[in-house]
Amino acid sequence: MTFQQLTYVVEISKCGSINKAAHKLFLSQSGISTAVRELEEELGIRFFIRSNRGVEFTPEGKEFLSYAVSLLEQKKRIERLYGESRNLSAPVHFSVSTQRYPFTESAFLKMLQTPSDSRFAYEIKETGMDAVIDDVYDHRADVGVIFLTELTEKIICRLLDARDLSFHEIIAVPPCIYVRRDHPLAKLSSIEEEDLDGYPYVSFEHAQGVAVDFSEECQIASMRKPGRCIVVNNRSAAMNVLARTDAFTTGSGLLLEDLSPKDVVTIPMWSKAPVRLGWIHPKNTKPSSLTESFVRLLESSIQESLRYTQSIRQGLPNSTRP
Repeated sequence: MTFQQLTYVVEISKCGSINKAAHKLFLSQSGISTAVRELEEELGIRFFIRSNRGVEFTPEGKEFLSYAVSLLEQKKRIERLYGESRNLSAPVHFSVSTQRYPFTESAFLKMLQTPSDSRFAYEIKETGMDAVIDDVYDHRADVGVIFLTELTEKIICRLLDARDLSFHEIIAVPPCIYVRRDHPLAKLSSIEEEDLDGYPYVSFEHAQGVAVDFSEECQIASMRKPGRCIVVNNRSAAMNVLARTDAFTTGSGLLLEDLSPKDVVTIPMWSKAPVRLGWIHPKNTKPSSLTESFVRLLESSIQESLRYTQSIRQGLPNSTRP
């Protein structure tokens, strides 16, 4: 089967006769008839019935015609797309898959602001840790941004090893809780697990069957089955809930002046093992120049987040434990 044969069948349907189709295509009637007959024999169907009045398509022919028209339209789109860009260089592709971190978004925005004369197609995707790992493993993302903790490191590193991915640590910070600025817990300089009793817990939605080790939040033993839980599926919704209720969530605690709400603060849990933030990439594969550039921007953004978060904490009133 060829596109030429498809064109003949479609043109016959438009013209209503083989003779008219041949005339429109500047071909002989016998040439078109032979090509269509060969296609009918190849597919084992009959497209139309010939008569003195022209042709009448069979039910099988009408069904085939709908597929033929669709294929020819796709062919035209491809030819138009690549015909227009024939003299242009291929765009540079780069993709980041990340857990929901403002500092990753900041690094990506700075990358977009870097002058470039070449065509590019950049992508950032905020999602759960399991999806970040899948994206890098399946080459849908050039780099992934995740975190490890003492509780989750063993199982996550085992998965990374099985997929030939490596984790590159950027910084280790104490786990923190996120609360509104005037929350009863905001007066404390550090948080203990028992301080959280009675407050609703905000968590991100994750796919059914995904282990708790891949949660967006830093895992705390008492939070594995919280008494009151609010589930969201994006960073904006999480921050709005925290800013307007007594709820809390856990994480790295890093905030950014331009990308974090002013009415949400974070308080460290110094008694807990640190959160290790970093990026993942296929083992034994040299990162591209774009990946290396992004990682440098990511490191800078994390340091900027750290300085801003520390300044926010220093400005909180009564920042001591009772």
